Amino acid sequence: MENNVGYLRVSQTDKNLPQEIQSAINHLEETNKIDGIVLDLRFAGGSDSGSVKSTEAVLEAEKLPLAILVNAQTSGDAASLADDLREANAGLIFGSATGNLQPDIAVSIGTNDEKDLLKNPYGVLTENDTNSAVGTNVLQFVDVDHTSEADLVREKVKDGDESDITNQPAAPPKPFIRDPVLAHGVDFIKGLAALHLNKG
Repeated sequence: MENNVGYLRVSQTDKNLPQEIQSAINHLEETNKIDGIVLDLRFAGGSDSGSVKSTEAVLEAEKLPLAILVNAQTSGDAASLADDLREANAGLIFGSATGNLQPDIAVSIGTNDEKDLLKNPYGVLTENDTNSAVGTNVLQFVDVDHTSEADLVREKVKDGDESDITNQPAAPPKPFIRDPVLAHGVDFIKGLAALHLNKG
């Protein structure tokens, strides 16, 4: 994800989870300097307590900031994994309460909307009511260019090319995360990375 934030989506805690997490982290670190990890456990379940302990060990060994995402459908050993990581001071939990597990940062969103945004966190809900109970919202891709003409002129002057600036297409804007739970987790990692840079 943006700013070297690793994103790991878990749908089920099973016996292969520790190896899959380690493999994913290794793959991410081959091409990027990872500032932190978002562990998405929304809608996740599982009943393999052995894999939970091993997964905790893998994530704690990385010593990277960790944002853990949960919702009311996070259950079983997935909820235990989130709670154990928080108890070990390995990360903070974002989202909505699940059973006895309360998030550190509560973020409210309707279940149907959360499912849609989980498929595409950059999508835009077409309805104004983003907590629709009937689940009729659909995602659409919106390409909005916020670049002004003055910005284009400044860029052309900086590059030394002032000719025919009106016919040049602007670069598409960088998409931003519209999934509020994920956005909070990513912002947390980015904020910690910025603090670390300022201290260095």
